[in-house]
Amino acid sequence: MEKSILPNTKIVWIESPTNPTLKCTDVQAIAKICKRKKVLLVIDNTFMSPVLQNPLSLGADVVMHSCTKYIGGHSDVVGGALVFNDSKLYDRLYFNIKTCGTMIAPFDAWVVLKGAKTVEVRVLKAAENALEIAKMLEKHPKIDKVLYPGLPSHPNYKQALKNRNSKKHSGGSGMMSFYIKGNLQKTNKFLSSLKLITLAESLGGVESLIESPALMTHQSVPRDHRKLLGIDDNFVRFSTGIESVADLIADFK
Repeated sequence: MEKSILPNTKIVWIESPTNPTLKCTDVQAIAKICKRKKVLLVIDNTFMSPVLQNPLSLGADVVMHSCTKYIGGHSDVVGGALVFNDSKLYDRLYFNIKTCGTMIAPFDAWVVLKGAKTVEVRVLKAAENALEIAKMLEKHPKIDKVLYPGLPSHPNYKQALKNRNSKKHSGGSGMMSFYIKGNLQKTNKFLSSLKLITLAESLGGVESLIESPALMTHQSVPRDHRKLLGIDDNFVRFSTGIESVADLIADFK
């Protein structure tokens, strides 16, 4: 990453875990490089929420959240947030918002604030459910591979533990991905057979949502590039909700 910073680079943008393959980045190491190079480090923390990961404490300059997801938590609002440690940087961006009018509408802000009051209990429950489901899927004969940062089998498991803000959780959130054994038709059959879990885009709400990135969220990415990223036709992304974990497992089975 250090080699890719050019003289005209202003911002390094990262996401950890990434969407949808859940790769985890060494945020502290990248933050040190950015400080040395005098480049701003911005991180999308939507998948983890402030409950599970605080990139500002790891050295990031700006943290972005899609408030539509875990912070709102009920799939009923569109909004976003930028969070800072630096008051000067905050003042610069606040001036832009104030003069251009690109802020959230009052009603939407109220909906986000209402959701934010329960963000901790929702996120912890979703993460708890996700870990149990990930363990079940990992042993299931019809699943080829599970990607969940809270599992020791995840290639970035140790990094996920290093990035988390508390030892009270596994290092993962409610987000996971997995590969069905079979082709696109098998994947479609699985997705259309679910009763409790909803086939839909978006994530981070109280309801469990599942989707096929190759056909839905990442369909616009060229097929060759999807394959390079590991987004195959049998690849599935799952956003765990806060329903009874026994019901979710029964639906999967």
